[in-house]
Amino acid sequence: MKNLKFILLVLLTAILFVADVVYGSVRIPINELFSGDEVYHNIIYNFRLPKALTALITGAAISVAGLVMQTLFRNPLAGPYVLGVSSGASLGVAIFILAGGMLPAMFVESGWGLVISATLGAVLVLMMVLAVSFRVRQAVSLLIVGIMFGQLSGSLVTILQNSSDPDSLKLFVVWTFGSLSAVTWNYMWVMLPIVIVGLTIVFTIQKPLNALLLGENYAQGLGVNVGRTRFLIITAIALLAGATTAFTGPIAFIGMAVPHLVRGLLQTSNHQLTIPGSILVGASLLLLCDLVCQLPADGYTLPINAVSALVGAPIIIWIILKNRN
Repeated sequence: MKNLKFILLVLLTAILFVADVVYGSVRIPINELFSGDEVYHNIIYNFRLPKALTALITGAAISVAGLVMQTLFRNPLAGPYVLGVSSGASLGVAIFILAGGMLPAMFVESGWGLVISATLGAVLVLMMVLAVSFRVRQAVSLLIVGIMFGQLSGSLVTILQNSSDPDSLKLFVVWTFGSLSAVTWNYMWVMLPIVIVGLTIVFTIQKPLNALLLGENYAQGLGVNVGRTRFLIITAIALLAGATTAFTGPIAFIGMAVPHLVRGLLQTSNHQLTIPGSILVGASLLLLCDLVCQLPADGYTLPINAVSALVGAPIIIWIILKNRN
């Protein structure tokens, strides 16, 4: 039965991927995808395909990051956006963009500067939240702490914005709306290897993650090196959340919502199933969100951050109501 569900998820992801490529301000008939028409080829190769691949990669990355965060904190409300990790990445990007004029052009244009800044910002906030989590065990309390760290990062960003030049400020504000279409092939070759490394780390610690579901003491009793596992989880989250946030902007709630959808769909918390499940569901959900962004006519698109919030926020409310006791 689970194999059938995975097959259906793969088919759904493939259908949404093709739909995201052909649907937009210029509708491309499916039979023209491989026709060799120069105009269609230019639209597909330079615009639609990078955008669809970005949705696929980003949806998978932030969903897996959310899954392992929920395991690490043993908190159903954990996620890169909710616990302020995305805000930390935003702070790193803000510092980078507003200080971009003082950096070498090659460092700015290659995309590595964005990734490094976002990853360092994500690590900083993640370490602070992790430190607090040892003293605050209640899910809602930790959620509030994460929101406060997010607000702190937001305050620092506001101070930076207040003292920045108009061009840099405009660039950063546009980035905060979230966009999948801003990722070119040059940026793709920066983002993709980092996401692959992050996912590889997660796949190598599936069994320790399953042990952590039962508590750190139980995991240590099974011979799991909890300190090493925690370090690998933090590294993976920072790479996955930092790399994707750097190029697409902060995308709300997908990382928190998808793990719950996957566990409900597969009826299991086994990471050997929920990790690939989160990759497929997260990719499908963000592809769907991107299709919704294209609904307005006349070439106008909605910010991906707004659409993902409309999808994820009701799920968060449902989880809080479900666990109110």
